[in-house]
Amino acid sequence: MTTKELDSKYVASTYARFPVCLVSGKGSLVYDEDGKEYIDLGTGIAVNTFGYCDDEWIGAVNAQLSKLQHTSNLYYSQPCANLAALLCERTGMSKVFFSNSGAEANECAIKTARKYGELNKGAGYATIVTLKDSFHGRTITTLAATGQDVFHKDFLPLTEGFVHAAANDLEDVRRLVAQNKCCALMFEVVQGEGGVLPLSKDFLEGLSTIAKENDLLLIADEVQCGNGRSGELYAYMNFGIKPDIVSTAKGLAGGLPMGATLLGERVKDILGAGMHGSTFGGNPICTAAAINVISRIDDALLEGVKQRSKFIFDELNGAEGVKSVSGLGLMIGIETELPASEVIEKCRENGVLVIKAKQKVRLLPALNIEWELLEKAVKIIKEACAK
Repeated sequence: MTTKELDSKYVASTYARFPVCLVSGKGSLVYDEDGKEYIDLGTGIAVNTFGYCDDEWIGAVNAQLSKLQHTSNLYYSQPCANLAALLCERTGMSKVFFSNSGAEANECAIKTARKYGELNKGAGYATIVTLKDSFHGRTITTLAATGQDVFHKDFLPLTEGFVHAAANDLEDVRRLVAQNKCCALMFEVVQGEGGVLPLSKDFLEGLSTIAKENDLLLIADEVQCGNGRSGELYAYMNFGIKPDIVSTAKGLAGGLPMGATLLGERVKDILGAGMHGSTFGGNPICTAAAINVISRIDDALLEGVKQRSKFIFDELNGAEGVKSVSGLGLMIGIETELPASEVIEKCRENGVLVIKAKQKVRLLPALNIEWELLEKAVKIIKEACAK
């Protein structure tokens, strides 16, 4: 049986896959089982921070593989402690809880916020305001936090305690805060799965003000837009606000499963021994990989992200068949005159892998994608958009 036949027979039917079986890659180039070469602008949905098989990353992973692959959180681990220290030093946060995914990072954020509400505001102060068009994960609780009806219809009843305000509408946020016993406001600086929709500076500053006025925690979901993708280490840093909790995953470990929940001073000790846990959270191999990634997201790399972003926006804005371009850094959505699926197919046929966000073509290239490859890929995208 072919790989596709095996997958169809034995893998749960939860993914509408593209008709491509990828087998190897290096940098921003990836190859299918027929040997066809593609420029990858999806990076496993913002996961492969430095593309495929980055030499420095492989070195860090291999070095840890030859020491310990797993210890459990019953023991101390040097990579785990070192990564936590690095993240806190780079963000000004106080402590970190490690998990395996973005959904788990958000679950930890939600548990922390609810415990904070109970301790500091009283029984019943457990509601979290999130935003319409948001996406926070696929567990029952993070589905409830997600502000998209399409994700709510199949798995009822969802976890209670979430209300959804219109994005970029501070009055709607204030209305929901007044009507509910709230403990936190939760947001993505750029709503990736919602259509690559950036929140405005005024709105983000307003959220921070509302949180302070009402003793609410501010939770930044940086699962997709974090780890350098926005042009800053974390996307909220573009706007001068200071969350109490930051959740992240995807590109954190550059291709290995890892989530992290960064806890600010107000909540650093909310979770005590036995109140939360994760078997694989803080795994030595994953944390060694993440140390390599985070330590390399420096000013020079971030400047490169901004330059590449400007190039993409400049090239695509006003191009034939392009209605609009949205996003931040190297998290970009393209609204096209042709159906997005048709543009994606044309790109794939011509050797460029892009993905979808609602009805937009979505770009999430490696942060260090070579200029020559980026220029070639953008040219192919423009040709695919043109009728």
